[in-house]
Amino acid sequence: MPDKKQIRLIGRREYVDFPELNIFRKEAKIDTGAYTSALHCKDINIKHIEGKDILCFKLLDETHPEYNEQEHCFEDFIQKHIKSSSGEKELRYIIKTLIIIGSKRIRTTVSLADRANMRYPVLIGRKMIKNKFIIDVAKIHTGGGNFQNNTYL
Repeated sequence: MPDKKQIRLIGRREYVDFPELNIFRKEAKIDTGAYTSALHCKDINIKHIEGKDILCFKLLDETHPEYNEQEHCFEDFIQKHIKSSSGEKELRYIIKTLIIIGSKRIRTTVSLADRANMRYPVLIGRKMIKNKFIIDVAKIHTGGGNFQNNTYL
């Protein structure tokens, strides 16, 4: 069984899974300039169900259009001001979900955003990768392999 504390090597782009959202093998940009991770969504709204506020949204995925119609709802969410890539502060919804990179399973927070003008629908920020991964910007799609003494295991 792999050591949970072991540092893994990833490249500037990796495939990630969001099993709780039924998303698998989604290409993500690894961005150490971004603090928070982000996921491309649409129809983000609050529904009042049985006296509770429920955050609901749909994913936007051009490569898997079947994902686009499935609505995802979260009872546990927050709102936070996040600086966008253009430098503007935006009020975004934040959810906590499971992300898998290689064999590493990470429960982390992800902001919901319209990333229509971005090349990658998923952005992985430094909050999620801190103390878990080393990034080699010359690599892509490493699968989060073991990293020890500057060699791949």
